[in-house]
Amino acid sequence: MHKNRCTIADARATIITRVDIPVIVDCDPGHDDALALLLAAGDPRLRLLGVTTVAGNQTLDKTTRNALRILALAGVTGVPVAAGCDRPLVGDLVVADDIHGSSGLDGPDLDGPTAEIEPVHAVELMRRLIAESGESVTLIATGPLTNVALLLRRHPEVVPGVRRIVFMGGSTERGNTTPYGEFNVVTDPEAADIVLRSGLEITMIGLNVTHQALATDEVIAEFRGMGTRVGAVCAELMTFFASTYRGVFGFDHPPAHDPIAVAAVADPSILRTVAVPVAVELTGKHTRGATVVDLHDRSGRTPNAEVAVGLDVDAFWRMLMAAVARGQPC
Repeated sequence: MHKNRCTIADARATIITRVDIPVIVDCDPGHDDALALLLAAGDPRLRLLGVTTVAGNQTLDKTTRNALRILALAGVTGVPVAAGCDRPLVGDLVVADDIHGSSGLDGPDLDGPTAEIEPVHAVELMRRLIAESGESVTLIATGPLTNVALLLRRHPEVVPGVRRIVFMGGSTERGNTTPYGEFNVVTDPEAADIVLRSGLEITMIGLNVTHQALATDEVIAEFRGMGTRVGAVCAELMTFFASTYRGVFGFDHPPAHDPIAVAAVADPSILRTVAVPVAVELTGKHTRGATVVDLHDRSGRTPNAEVAVGLDVDAFWRMLMAAVARGQPC
């Protein structure tokens, strides 16, 4: 964290005006997805309507179990969870076990789930929650966009009920799975293409921004210093994540990708974005899954997304620490 980092006392003392934004989190936990879920559950500006899971970082059975385990850790009850697509729209699933381990959440010794999944597909749960909400719903996607794309294709009647889609994925620069492709988009490029061409309000938060928010040793120490089970688990998650990022990418510290998407919904002022055209490369031999972000208006196309180009890193960490620390006495 930077020199003006948040402390645990700062996090607990943070005063937040309740906004009550209804959200659905579609995820594939995943170490950084775990932090995203904790933030979505713990920030009082957000009303977590439901959680849906998709195959990505690990297989669907594992990502679903991991979502249930994290919600149990956070003490979340009454929030429905549904499993979604177990493979991308086109091609085979390739999981990120080199980053997230065989369970998808290797590192901490987590308890088992305390809740059952809903007996419906994730797409149906999203449709139902949007239809039953008295106000428009924000979809926060932190994994491949398969479920979200199918929702838009199968149930276009819900589109008026979607306030916007905020997703972690893509990049204005290079990739982390192929030279120009980020994992979530590379896993299901067709789904990302459907979402970006939907005409909905879209915010894309890519590697160019998430790589600014590094879980340093200092960050891990602050999690551990909370003296709570949740804080300890966060520290263990980031410690394991750090080891794989160091081994695979040579990073000194791992990026906290996914919680930035949640943070940007709770407080959009933490992001600097530009409205630009974004396309997904679907056929390139070397570039399939790349997000083609026209930052300099070379294509003449109409902007279809707000693309994150800057992040208030300290504000992000203060928000995440506050959500994890809130209601967790030492």
